[in-house]
Amino acid sequence: MTCYSAGEGGLMKSSQALRGRLLHPLLTLLAFLRVTPNQLTLLSLLTGLAFCPCFHWGWRGAAFVLLLAHVLLDGLDGPLARHLGRASSRGSFTDTMADQVVITFSTITLIQSGYASAWPGGLYLFFYGVVVIFAMVRNAIAKPYSWLVRPRLIVYAWIPVEVYLWRGTLDVLLWISTVLLALKMWTGFIHIRRKL
Repeated sequence: MTCYSAGEGGLMKSSQALRGRLLHPLLTLLAFLRVTPNQLTLLSLLTGLAFCPCFHWGWRGAAFVLLLAHVLLDGLDGPLARHLGRASSRGSFTDTMADQVVITFSTITLIQSGYASAWPGGLYLFFYGVVVIFAMVRNAIAKPYSWLVRPRLIVYAWIPVEVYLWRGTLDVLLWISTVLLALKMWTGFIHIRRKL
């Protein structure tokens, strides 16, 4: 079960093939060291969650390094699974849920720290979660989204901008993301309802 849209399918396959070729030496090393895709997913989850206390305690540099490590590790578990011939729906589901946990806790941390307001942050979390669930349901009933909005990487990349350069802009990005996610939620709801 995946949370990808139909439009992402072809792009994902070509992206996966390219990443597999580019990362082949690293993937071979990880395989030699008996690192598993699930271990990378867990490490990605832990580094993403570690961002939260570091950011809260004001250790911004460490927090940003941990968030970057989360993103990089999140990009390795799938290629390693395919390299080992172990790619599965279970792995994809686990990876997606780990991503959602990090999105949730990092956004709550930003709200609690005063870098994001409660309304745009809370609505962003709600609509993001519903869209991911709807994407999985739509794929299960063979009515995938034609395209999806996944703003998490843009939001992550904008956090240093918010902290160091342009205070108050993260809320704008969260509102824009929320509107786009709400539209995808609405179209997802309509297509699922029609199929029932």
